[in-house]
Amino acid sequence: MSNKLLTLEVFLEPAQNQRLAALCGPFDDNLKQIERRLGVEISYRSNHFIVVGQPQRTQGTIELLKTLYVETAPVKNQLPDLDPERVHLAIQELVALEADDDSAMGKEVFFKTKRGVLKPRNPNQAQYVRNIITHDICFGIGPAGTGKTYLAVAAAVDALERQEVRRILLTRPAVEAGEKLGFLPGDLSQKVDPYLRPLYDALFEMLGFERVERLIERNVIEVAPLAYMRGRTLNDAFIILDESQNTTVEQMKMFLTRIGFNSRAVITGDITQVDLPRGARSGLRHAIEVLRNVDTISFNFFQSGDVVRHPVVAQVVEAYEAYEEEERAKKAEQERQRRAEQAAQSSGEAQ
Repeated sequence: MSNKLLTLEVFLEPAQNQRLAALCGPFDDNLKQIERRLGVEISYRSNHFIVVGQPQRTQGTIELLKTLYVETAPVKNQLPDLDPERVHLAIQELVALEADDDSAMGKEVFFKTKRGVLKPRNPNQAQYVRNIITHDICFGIGPAGTGKTYLAVAAAVDALERQEVRRILLTRPAVEAGEKLGFLPGDLSQKVDPYLRPLYDALFEMLGFERVERLIERNVIEVAPLAYMRGRTLNDAFIILDESQNTTVEQMKMFLTRIGFNSRAVITGDITQVDLPRGARSGLRHAIEVLRNVDTISFNFFQSGDVVRHPVVAQVVEAYEAYEEEERAKKAEQERQRRAEQAAQSSGEAQ
């Protein structure tokens, strides 16, 4: 990379103090986040901004500031809140575009929801969305925070709004994450709601609480534990199986054989966070091995670099991956030494 720095200027119009304050954030926190993540320096006076840095990053920062300033425009006389999360997502999208200008991001697919337009934030997410649209069964596999479930729910809502399907079915195995919660009071819905809360949250955000409640009452949206899928045939439906790493081999096979005509299924999971009892094999791991050569099924593998939550989440995922790789290397070396000692001992006894 060249060490030559480029200085660019931009006047953000119209010059409105409230919008400029929202763009900069409290104590210029938004600008500091952009500077830290992109390696540039930003100075400003009123609506006049000056950016200094590497040529590509400087031009990208100018475009980023313009984009974020547009988002500060009042909606129904209310000024939107440009929070750090939104700035983080915009930065990540810029970095992804820089890294792969010829990727699937060039032919972007997006969904329209109550919240607004939802679109992929990086090339892997873009390919994931395209695979959801073009395949009857699509797997999204990777660490937390990569948008696997959120984009799947967005695709389901979009398909329902376009009347491509007649209903949405959301399911996940009711497996506790290493804790024994004991007896849960209430009816079936109240018992399984805690396990399905992430799916509800995504629906509420995209359709609004009242509309989701109405659709659930009419069985247009159904949220149920995986155990209640056996024996059913699901036609004209968009089906999402979340937390699929916690399915058994039998449950995964059962789910995949429920899919009927004009239905699509998205299976999401993180094979590094299996909560099954010790010795039980993950249905997701097994499905990857069994179905990897089936052309009509797509597999999308996300990495820590695809995380779209707080930047520290990606660092946590990377740290765990590095630790686990180091542990695997240690175990492999111990096994090699054990076999070498056994071979030496066998050779000595033979002599």
